Amino acid sequence: MKKTMKAAVFVAPGRIELQERPIPEIGPTDALLRVTTTTICGTDVHILKGEYPVRPGLIIGHEPVGIIEKLGSAVTGFEVGQRVIAGAITPCGQCNSCLDGVSSQCGGKVMGGWQLGNTIDGCQAEYVRIPNAQANLTPVPDGLTDEEVLMCPDIMSTGFSGAESGEVRIGDIVVVFAQGPIGLCATAGAKLKGATKIIAVETVPARAEIARRLGADIVIDFKRDDPVQKIMEITNGRGVDVAIEALGTQRTFESCLRALKPGGTLSSLGVYSGKLELPLDAFAAGLGNHKIVTTLCPGGKERMRRLLEVVASRRVDLTPLVTHHYKLDDIVAAYDLFANQRDGVLKVAIKP
Repeated sequence: MKKTMKAAVFVAPGRIELQERPIPEIGPTDALLRVTTTTICGTDVHILKGEYPVRPGLIIGHEPVGIIEKLGSAVTGFEVGQRVIAGAITPCGQCNSCLDGVSSQCGGKVMGGWQLGNTIDGCQAEYVRIPNAQANLTPVPDGLTDEEVLMCPDIMSTGFSGAESGEVRIGDIVVVFAQGPIGLCATAGAKLKGATKIIAVETVPARAEIARRLGADIVIDFKRDDPVQKIMEITNGRGVDVAIEALGTQRTFESCLRALKPGGTLSSLGVYSGKLELPLDAFAAGLGNHKIVTTLCPGGKERMRRLLEVVASRRVDLTPLVTHHYKLDDIVAAYDLFANQRDGVLKVAIKP
């Protein structure tokens, strides 16, 4: 086996480089995956721009599909050569936070479960070390392609969690602000949870069309209409039961709050930069029985198993989200495309 590999490395704000790095060593509880497909996340763009801090020299990326190359001596139930995914969030499964049902905050630290491409080397590389492999590897069912399962580690898990944390119920009216990859998955998740009227807010025609295919009943173009005013018209002044924020801006967060019925839930998925303000009128001075919930992508092998079941059942087809394919050798160009949102890009499949 060779000793080095190609990897995308964060060098400094504005600079990600393809470098030759040592193939990771593994410990007793780890696994080494040979990455067959990965992708670029919006959070990676925040890292690239210096809006989310990571240490220089870190290999980034947190959405791996791959084949087990090596297993630590303490890892059982898996085999070398097995095709698997691992979630973007890799909890230990044993700490107080994990056992308390909030494994994304593993170790009692904010975002503690997010290690890959954040606190340890990630998967935009030929190989990646998966920590706590017993809790985080999930076999990919036969017959499913890499592209079909590529959204499971992060985008699908995060988007679905918007509907889950918002406690969408049968018969609910739900609005999802922004139909990027996470917003599209939130739309699909709201439909699976039983929402009977789903409103998507999006101006890009191609994204609006995919939103309709995934469950949106109405799409509001925010460049043509005021979304909150339109939502109030659609709901006869009632407001929505659940508003899902999937972009991470003051404008969309505030619009979600204004679109809610009294007692409604704002389910926030966005990664915010800078100051986020809470307008007193929209918040009813704190007396509107609103709920604001935030969610970091659920991870772990049981979460991944459930998402793979959804894909295998054909209830949701997320392959239209993979709009571009690049070799790992060309990942710098892929970042340029994705960060600048050119050519109708939604998600990029990166293949070492």
